[in-house]
Amino acid sequence: MARTTGSDGGRTRSAIDIAAKHLIARVGYEAMSMRQLADEVGVQPAAFYRYYPNKQELLFSVMRGHMDRVLAAWEAESRSAHTALEKFCAFIRFHIRFHVERRDDVHIGNMELRSLSPENRAIIVELRARYENSLRDILDDGMDTREFAIDDIALTTRAIIAMITGVMVWFRTDDRLSVDEIAEKYVEMGLRLVGAKKIATTRTGGRNVPVGPKIRSL
Repeated sequence: MARTTGSDGGRTRSAIDIAAKHLIARVGYEAMSMRQLADEVGVQPAAFYRYYPNKQELLFSVMRGHMDRVLAAWEAESRSAHTALEKFCAFIRFHIRFHVERRDDVHIGNMELRSLSPENRAIIVELRARYENSLRDILDDGMDTREFAIDDIALTTRAIIAMITGVMVWFRTDDRLSVDEIAEKYVEMGLRLVGAKKIATTRTGGRNVPVGPKIRSL
């Protein structure tokens, strides 16, 4: 995605962000050079500093942008769910479908948190906690309404986040199951983990599957 010198500023910054994500995911933050990034975008190396004062701020911008988009998208999608059971099913579907389409962001978030400055790392950690606490709040609500039976909510929250994030490691588009089918399998596993008391089901292909609000593709 080359941009020539003198391209529109907003488009050039967007091209820098996209190229940076691909490069960091491929070679790592420390190994990525500004020369590589400039060549990828099609600008002079000096042009990079019109948009970012240094490489650290570029990494922070990439990671902060991803977390802002996750939080905004989940907030919008969660409005269609009402009960704790519905919200729980929606969260699992949303997390898998949203992140499968953004593997570079997921990889960078997992591998490059250590590369952030202490101040920038604290901001990203806080945003992650806010997102993960969305799930914990759902589990808390489910316990209050007796929809779930959970011994350790904090541990269960971490276990579910790890389980559904792991899909990004192994999923391939040519696998025998589609993203939607995998999401439904993970909803079933998640419901067992939280000891769901009441599961609405529908007959699909001769078997019962949990029903929740359908998350549209993002």
